[in-house]
Amino acid sequence: MRIASLVPSSTEMLFSLGLGDSVVAVTHECDYPPQAAQRAHLTHSVIEGGLSAAEIDAAVRERTQRGEALYELDEELLEALSPDLIVTQAVCEVCAVSYEEVKAVAARLPSPPEVISLDPATLGEVLGDISRLAGVAGAEEQGEALVEGAGRRIDAVVDAVEGAGRPRVAALEWLDPVFIGGHWVPQMIELAGGEDVLGFAGERSRTADWLEVEAAQPDVIVSMPCGYATERAAEETLAARERLAATEAKVAAVDASGLFSRPGPRLVDGVELLAHLLHPDAASAPPPGRFTWLDVGNSVGVP
Repeated sequence: MRIASLVPSSTEMLFSLGLGDSVVAVTHECDYPPQAAQRAHLTHSVIEGGLSAAEIDAAVRERTQRGEALYELDEELLEALSPDLIVTQAVCEVCAVSYEEVKAVAARLPSPPEVISLDPATLGEVLGDISRLAGVAGAEEQGEALVEGAGRRIDAVVDAVEGAGRPRVAALEWLDPVFIGGHWVPQMIELAGGEDVLGFAGERSRTADWLEVEAAQPDVIVSMPCGYATERAAEETLAARERLAATEAKVAAVDASGLFSRPGPRLVDGVELLAHLLHPDAASAPPPGRFTWLDVGNSVGVP
């Protein structure tokens, strides 16, 4: 089977299922595992680089309000590669080529491929999508093993933090403007032994203001700007240090791109990371580079 993946999370799923050799094309954002970046790239962003967080938000809003796409799909390359299966999503209009466009392009190909859309809103649905994709791609046994392994790791985290106090947590998916983490993030916080004071499990991420964040009185703020790894996340977070200092919370920047933004297998790594942030005596530290505590100038200090 020849597979084209139009979402970084599905690319990760396919490689985790042992189907990397079947993947003939990915998006320009598919960077994990590293060998995925070597596949043909079917997309590119129409948003120019080098913009600030506020400028990116404004550009995205402007294009979506006009009904214009944020990504362009290389239809000629897709036809030349002749995939049997295209994997895409419709859960987030900012994250990938629109599902309707993908279906329309696929229907125009000489040999129309099957198109499936993975649209999870919770961690359980993410694991369910792994099984679904495995079934469509003929890797049922690999899918079962991957889901069972994820379940065991999640159960281990829950057991480790059982009985511990639950710190109040605010997850921020963007800083300018503020976006509160939704979808699977509140559930990840709960599993890791925290209480999400702003987000709602299974619901979309939402905008807020800094007064709402401050009023929620979080003990810990986890900054996870969508699509950014730890270093860039830290830079964006420190740009809002005055606002963050007013909350009197501990502040950590994390590898959002790898462990929180993408609904794939590495969300389990994100649960384990959160457990360490919230309960360092109960949960082991993750590998280096996945998070950093930040000094935003409040009285709490950096652990």
